[in-house]
Amino acid sequence: MFAQFVEYLHSGSSASVGIITVAIMLLFGFALTRITRILKLPNVTAYIITGILIGPYCMNLVPQIVTVYTGFLPDVALAFIAFSTGQFFRLNALKGSGSKVLIITVLEACVASLFVFIAAYYVLKMDLAFSTVIAALASATAPASTMMTIRQTGAHGDFVNTLLQVVALDDVVGLIAYSIAISIALASAGSQAGFKFSRILTPILINIACVILGASLGVLLKILLPEKRSTDNRLIISVAVLFGFCGVCEILEVSPLLGCMFMSTVYINITDDDKLFKQLNYFSPPFLLLFFVRSGVCFDLGSLTNGGGMLLTLGVVYFLVRIAGKYTGAFAGCMITGKSKLVRNYLGLALIPQAGVAIGLAELGARTLGGEMGSTLRTVILASSVLYELIGPACAKLSLALSHSYDKDAVDEKVTETQDEDKMVVNLLIERIREIQNELPRHERAVVTQPVNNNTRTGRMRPFFQHFKSNNTNY
Repeated sequence: MFAQFVEYLHSGSSASVGIITVAIMLLFGFALTRITRILKLPNVTAYIITGILIGPYCMNLVPQIVTVYTGFLPDVALAFIAFSTGQFFRLNALKGSGSKVLIITVLEACVASLFVFIAAYYVLKMDLAFSTVIAALASATAPASTMMTIRQTGAHGDFVNTLLQVVALDDVVGLIAYSIAISIALASAGSQAGFKFSRILTPILINIACVILGASLGVLLKILLPEKRSTDNRLIISVAVLFGFCGVCEILEVSPLLGCMFMSTVYINITDDDKLFKQLNYFSPPFLLLFFVRSGVCFDLGSLTNGGGMLLTLGVVYFLVRIAGKYTGAFAGCMITGKSKLVRNYLGLALIPQAGVAIGLAELGARTLGGEMGSTLRTVILASSVLYELIGPACAKLSLALSHSYDKDAVDEKVTETQDEDKMVVNLLIERIREIQNELPRHERAVVTQPVNNNTRTGRMRPFFQHFKSNNTNY
């Protein structure tokens, strides 16, 4: 039965196969999150593993034609991710964070990229274009698991404040680094008669133009989305603008990330309207799920052991060297800015996770580079992202504990205090109920002690019924 179903998926009509396959991706992705939720892992991990399970190396439930026709998903998913990121860059918040957080963020991102580039290009002798792109991807950090751990432990203090500000700015640095790296990669790969600066400058200028266009669309959104506009129409207009911008970026062969991020940054600063972001957050989860599941389907599991294990070696080197770069950069940044010893020593541990943005950029990079180079880039980033998301929450919790931002005894004490406060409220409520009971008149006792006559309840009620009956003969 299962074999017949798989055969139908690979030979049926395109419409039915596409619809059924999308349903399978959504349902399987949701089902696996029930397991990762118990293990305290982020949903991204479940989605990637789902793609691997239903992909060609396991259950083979996703025909290749589906992955071909859903090639637009990386652009759409990244547009939603970048647009939601821009809402955190309010000018007041940026002014309050100061230059210290910016220095730490730039150093931890750039040092990680530098370490990976040295390892890939000089040690493993990889191609310059590939080494540049994978080094840029090393700068990105996934804040989801770290922020989840902070909420679960109730951690607070200077360490937590610094961490949240760094992860908020980290994706910006990563997007800029990727935009520059892919320009360099295209210039070096297409240079037959030597390296020319114009081949680098042209893509950068196109990216700047897309950023200006994105910022202009942020102003346009303010005009198109007045407060009186209905909720449904606000969603339709905003999605149409995002899709249209992604289409323009695809024509120009640039990433829509920076433009979408500047679009939302301009919008939030001139409107202070966060309702649109909440509405898009309700609309985007299916697209994000399909994107990550599709990434898992495209994961080339067999290539990890092919070629004498070179790809496996590259994955291990990337995994370890990026961790070393993140820790070293964060340590140096905290030392330069004069952060405390606890922040300096343990901030790098909380910056290990990598998923969302890095996977999206890897998909774009794989499509841009093409061929074996693109497949290798996608495989390395996906494999390492799964490992990062597995160890990320544990590392984040360890960093919070070592920095004394998270203390189990303090949490237990807080729980005890909360329980004591609840008991006090209950006791006060009981006492108040007793006071009300004492204030109530005791009619029943007086009625029982008197003999049963016309003064009793029955005797008093009988004339009333007689009067009611005499005046309501037609009832």
